[in-house]
Amino acid sequence: MEEGFTLWANPSSPHAEGRKARAALEDARERVKRALGWEGEVIFTSGASEAAALALGHAKAGARLVSAVEHDAILKAALDAERLPVRTDGALDLEVLTEAVQRERPLVAVQQVNSETGNRQDLAAIAGIVHQAGGLLLADCAQSAGKFAAPPCDMAIVSAHKFGGPIGIGALLVKDFAMLEPSGGQERGYRRGTENLPGVLGMAAALEACSDPYVDPTILEPLDALAQACRETGGMWLSDRLSDPTPYVRAIAMPKMSGSAQVMRFDMAGISVSQGSACSSGTMKTSHVLQAMQVEPDVADRTIRASFGWNTTREEVERFAEVWLELAKA
Repeated sequence: MEEGFTLWANPSSPHAEGRKARAALEDARERVKRALGWEGEVIFTSGASEAAALALGHAKAGARLVSAVEHDAILKAALDAERLPVRTDGALDLEVLTEAVQRERPLVAVQQVNSETGNRQDLAAIAGIVHQAGGLLLADCAQSAGKFAAPPCDMAIVSAHKFGGPIGIGALLVKDFAMLEPSGGQERGYRRGTENLPGVLGMAAALEACSDPYVDPTILEPLDALAQACRETGGMWLSDRLSDPTPYVRAIAMPKMSGSAQVMRFDMAGISVSQGSACSSGTMKTSHVLQAMQVEPDVADRTIRASFGWNTTREEVERFAEVWLELAKA
């Protein structure tokens, strides 16, 4: 990012400084493609929310279909979209999907890894159904980019701060620009606003720094004992019921204490957790994701979400487990 601030000039300007900035921008674009294994186009945005609005608002497609467990950014960008149900294990109901896509060129939006439960959708199977019907698949990869391989999709949403990059920068990956209606003067005419060169360079560097696995499994080992303790104390370790749980996001219901009370108590202990998605947890409302999975309202009310990232330490995980047990026994 420091390099980007040093180089900065408007990449759309024809003067020498602008051309130098443009060269750095295009080099970073190619680096992002390589790091994600993406062979299509990359449109840089201000983050996942803008990428979602761009895809759902400008895709050359017919009906918009979104899963019932999508992030609020997706649901608000497609208010009139048909919502596709999920099973109690969080997986998209493929039988319903198969019937729903039988219309003219639908656009289907599905999150690769759910931001509240950590469940991973079978996007290969979903893509097969959508493409068989002649539709387009939009994958929300905000929680998975840098952690898992890019799924078989036509468009994908990426957010830099989710894999250790700077805030305020993301991207919409598109197989072909022809899938979108132009909507601005920058980014090949598909986005409005001067390109954020420092952010783009920070994003590319963060992606290249991502390791496999994203988090050392030994760091998360204390969660195994916590899961067993959760079951024994009458709580719910939501990963037990998921179709394909991933290690970086865990939803956990405490036996008695409400999720809102837990958020405050953990905060007092110096630990940051959320109730529902982080973007809407301030409202303390019941999670629409857990509702869609038919989690009992009382259990949903006692559920928090804990996320583990590239800079999480084993000591922090141990401390989280220790405080959770203290609160559960209080």
